[in-house]
Amino acid sequence: MKAPMTATLAALVISATGSAQAAVSDAEWETFKAQFVDMAARVQALEAENARLKQAGVAVDDLSRLQADVTALQAQNRSSSWAEKIGMTGDFRYRYETIDVEDRDRRERNRIRARMAITAALPSDTELGLGIATGGDNPVSTNQTLGGGGSTKDVRLDKAYFKWNATENLHLQAGKFSNPLYKPQKSSLLWDGDWRPEGISAGYAADHLFANFMGNWLESDNRNDNDAFTWSVQGGARFSLGDAMLTAGVAYHDFPTAGRAPFYGDDDDPEFYGNSSIGGVYQYDYEMVELGGDLKLNVFDMPLAIYANWVNNRDADDYDTGWLAGISLGKASGKGTWGVGYQYRDLEADAVLGLLSDSDFSGGGTDAKGHILTGAYGINKQWSLGVTWFLDNEAGEKNLADRGGAVSYDRIQFDTKFKY
Repeated sequence: MKAPMTATLAALVISATGSAQAAVSDAEWETFKAQFVDMAARVQALEAENARLKQAGVAVDDLSRLQADVTALQAQNRSSSWAEKIGMTGDFRYRYETIDVEDRDRRERNRIRARMAITAALPSDTELGLGIATGGDNPVSTNQTLGGGGSTKDVRLDKAYFKWNATENLHLQAGKFSNPLYKPQKSSLLWDGDWRPEGISAGYAADHLFANFMGNWLESDNRNDNDAFTWSVQGGARFSLGDAMLTAGVAYHDFPTAGRAPFYGDDDDPEFYGNSSIGGVYQYDYEMVELGGDLKLNVFDMPLAIYANWVNNRDADDYDTGWLAGISLGKASGKGTWGVGYQYRDLEADAVLGLLSDSDFSGGGTDAKGHILTGAYGINKQWSLGVTWFLDNEAGEKNLADRGGAVSYDRIQFDTKFKY
């Protein structure tokens, strides 16, 4: 280590003291000492400044290390930013059900349903979605019946779409997506909850008004001259009535099906799901006018909903109307919470396209009426138990007229559901 400059100078001066004193007078010697003291003070000042600069240099080094840490964190954030852009949701349901149809043996089965959807947020307010679900190619069911000696079960594409939020209130989407239309309390009078439209849609939603458009391909390939594009327009409003919220909507749906073969099923044994047919093709178009609404309020600190849905097919000659009305109280949304509901439904044979209507009510399709009771209990926020009872349903009022009218149809479903 180098000696400080003042110590070095002092040593030199001391070693020269004897000879210097002999060569100069006392006056000159005093002057020399005064000059030495001044020089030593200047050297000490320089050493102090040097020490300060070194200390500052350490601080700069510390700042450099901090900046390096920040740069490393930024790089890490960039490498893991996908987690902020990707979202995942899903659910699993285990179901035991019994089906009791007049003049048939009682049927019991166990079924599962599993779904998962991934969404990716892209620049320019764009979203991509991809979903998979259990089940086969049935357009209105993602259930998979257990059995077959433990055979592997089908998992298929459930969703694949892009969605562009053009403004805060307006969005556009295309592909295979969830039904964008307003349905009073998830009404399945026209549409089964598992059905995914394939085509395009647009939606507008403000504080009190909403509007929807949906274009759907029943078949987009014209190879067999059976292609059909359907469209729907819907408008509605939401507004407060004191402490209650009323939502109401009106819609028109145009399904050009007359003269076309079924769009799903066995070509050798065509299934029209309750709709009228002539010579293996649909007899009518489905030009449907729909009205629906629900009133929501709180009773005893529990949500209460009263709702109704009505539809009429303007192209059919008869059996052209469907309607439902229901009430629900409570909701299984957390530990110890519960909900119950009741609904009555009457869906005539040609009121709606049977292929897309509820697959559980009276065995699926149209031409049925009856009661539906529901109940649910929350184990926790993501786990619930539920029961659905299709009670005193009557199936086939029109299509079974040759055997004396409708048959009795009862169905009970016990569910345990998980969501994430």
